[in-house]
Amino acid sequence: MLTDDAILQVVRAALREDAPWGDVTSDALIPETATATAAVVAREPGVLSGTRVLVATLSEVDPLAEVELQAADGDAFVAGQTLAVLRGSARSLLRAERVALNLTQRLSGIATLTAQYVALTEGTRAQIVDTRKTTPGLRALERDAVVAGGGRNHRFSLSDAVLVKDNHLAVLIASGLTVTEALLAMKGKLSHTTHVEVEVDRIDQIEAVLAAGIDTIMLDNFSSADLVSGVELVAGRALVEASGGVDLTTVAAIAASGVDLISVGALTHSVRALDLGLDIDVDVPAGRTPAGFARADA
Repeated sequence: MLTDDAILQVVRAALREDAPWGDVTSDALIPETATATAAVVAREPGVLSGTRVLVATLSEVDPLAEVELQAADGDAFVAGQTLAVLRGSARSLLRAERVALNLTQRLSGIATLTAQYVALTEGTRAQIVDTRKTTPGLRALERDAVVAGGGRNHRFSLSDAVLVKDNHLAVLIASGLTVTEALLAMKGKLSHTTHVEVEVDRIDQIEAVLAAGIDTIMLDNFSSADLVSGVELVAGRALVEASGGVDLTTVAAIAASGVDLISVGALTHSVRALDLGLDIDVDVPAGRTPAGFARADA
């Protein structure tokens, strides 16, 4: 769950980075008493995420500013649609603009891409899940964007659940233990509430892993045919996750294999930010600066 504290940590750090000693341009150019109304407008279609971040950014800059949301997280929108209207001090809107847009654009890009993956797996049992391949410092926000797009979250961090990968198994095998023995010994050290997942990259590894009574088995970089065979071999004894080689051209076939989960690193590690703009109309006293600035999104 995305908390207010997690949002504020990101927003405050971003605002400090963007204007560590204030906005010298607006402070010198825009009268302190000037007010403005601005619209966040979609330049392309997509799925919205980041409304709480947008509100928090403007509120952090100016607690008196107002945000009127015209769409909610998870809503699909079209190009030209107004997503939010902002009102307040012109300096405040200009000060908050870039941070608010940067974050909302990225989160909406994640939600939009996630929704595309989800649509391609419709009618199957497969759920689209994210990975830990997130932007450092933005994980909580990015995971929330995945949910807004209709996806699910994998473990949040290394502290949340056990995920034994190929490198872990290689170390264990080199030490002389069998995979089953090592996994059973590990489970004896864990709380009964700790979820255990194990990654395999060959079908012949599956039985030894299942013999340890694990919760989820990850079939990594399996072909479509091997995924079908793997699902049949597991036969409901654990959840089956597919990973590796997943993109918009392959995800439908992967989902059709019968897997329960499909983890997609691309949702967060290589997503394109959506194009959103801020159309702003500044009302300033006559003779000071021109009124009617438009699309101040540089």
